[in-house]
Amino acid sequence: MTMTDRIDEILASIDDAKAECGRTDEIKLMAVSKTHPYAAVEQAVKCGLTLFGENRVQEIQAKFPAEHAGYELHLIGHLQSNKVKKAVAAVDAIDSIDSLRLARKVSDEAEKLGKVLPVLIEWNTSGENSKSGFTELADYEELLAEAQSLPGISIRGLMTIGPLTDDERQVRQAFARLREIAQWSGKEFPHLTFDVLSMGMSQDYRWAIKEGSTVVRIGTAIFGRRDYQ
Repeated sequence: MTMTDRIDEILASIDDAKAECGRTDEIKLMAVSKTHPYAAVEQAVKCGLTLFGENRVQEIQAKFPAEHAGYELHLIGHLQSNKVKKAVAAVDAIDSIDSLRLARKVSDEAEKLGKVLPVLIEWNTSGENSKSGFTELADYEELLAEAQSLPGISIRGLMTIGPLTDDERQVRQAFARLREIAQWSGKEFPHLTFDVLSMGMSQDYRWAIKEGSTVVRIGTAIFGRRDYQ
């Protein structure tokens, strides 16, 4: 099966999942090219994809040209404080803000570059220790309360990674939790935007769509198995 065929199959599956739950809004497909070469990204662009995600700043710098056109590049993995400056310079958005301290640092670096960087706030809805993201509402609320005084970032919504299980009920509970947090946030902080819900990957994106996802992050189903060597 060619990449074009795989992408067409995923897009058809997204439309099918939307129809099953009566949704008519847009759901964006983010291609996650982790460990795959830039040639694979170029091929995906030729297939019509315009949104890409990468997990590591180091891989972004090594793989992607400093200036890119025709697509958006988002950092979706955990961002260490010592990599913030490089990340802000290299990407169009950061989808993994997991602390107030990180949000402040990203805002400061973006300001230096004359940027207002779109960001998503990451929640750890699965409760798994291996995952990053907010777990306490008080900490998250503190970030939202300070958001207006962070001119280098613009909050667009939330992101989460589902639990590593085949249990549909458990996975959908995690995604539903993110949707509920977004709804609460919009009521409590109406001056901020929570339109984006980035949740769902190759193995669980159909469940995520049924729980309100607006962006699904697909890697293996587009690019094939990853080579971690």
